Amino acid sequence: MKKILFLYFLFSALTACKNGEDKARNNSKGKAAESVQAKNESHSTSQSPLAETPPPDKNQPNSIEIFDADLMLFNGKVKRFFSLKDFKKNFGEPDSTQLMSREEPCSYVFENIDATKNLNDKFLYKNGSRFENSNEKVAIDEFKFTKNNFLVYKGITFNASTTIAQLKEIFPNAVENIGIMNVYGEGELQMIQLREGDYELYDGHINIFLKNGKLYFMHWWIPC
Repeated sequence: MKKILFLYFLFSALTACKNGEDKARNNSKGKAAESVQAKNESHSTSQSPLAETPPPDKNQPNSIEIFDADLMLFNGKVKRFFSLKDFKKNFGEPDSTQLMSREEPCSYVFENIDATKNLNDKFLYKNGSRFENSNEKVAIDEFKFTKNNFLVYKGITFNASTTIAQLKEIFPNAVENIGIMNVYGEGELQMIQLREGDYELYDGHINIFLKNGKLYFMHWWIPC
C-alpha cells in the first residue's frame, strides 16, 4: 500500500513539473511572437506613406502650405484643366492611352453629378506624365519633370534641377514633414505633401516626389 501511494505521488509530481515546463515554453513562444509582431509593426509604421497620415490641424501655425492649381502653368502654357485640343497643341499626340475602367482607379477627376463614371474616360500618357481625359476635357493627374517639362508657379520655375533646399524656401512646413514612399516601378522616393486649398473645400492633396534630392514628379491624390 505504501509503495502504491509513493508511486502515485511521484507520478503527480512529474506531471505537474511537465505541465509547468510546457506552460513556460508556451509563454516564451507567445512573448517571442509578440516581439516579432511589434518589430514588424514598428517597421511598417516607420515606412508608411505620408499620404496615409492625417493632414496637420489647420489651426496650427505649422500647417502645410497650399499649392494652388489655379496659379500653376505647366510648361508655361496650360493650367491643370484644359481641352483635348490644347493637349495636342502643347504636348502632341499621347504616347499611349488606357481606358480608366481597366485601370480601375478609386476616384476620377471627371465624375458625373450622380458620382457615376463614363466608361470611355481614358488615361493619356506622354513623356512619363499621366493625364485624365473625358470627352473633350483633360486634367493633369501626374506630371513628371523630364528634361523638357517644367512648372511655373507664382513666377518661380520648378524643373528637374529644383532641389529640396529650393522647395523649402517656398514650402518650409511641408518640407519639414518630408517622408519616404515606396513607389511602384520607382522604389523609395522622398515625398512632401501639400494642400490643394482650404480644408473645408478640398479633401485631397498634392504629393511632390523627389529622386536623388531633385524634383521628380507630382501627383494629385484624391480619396476614394
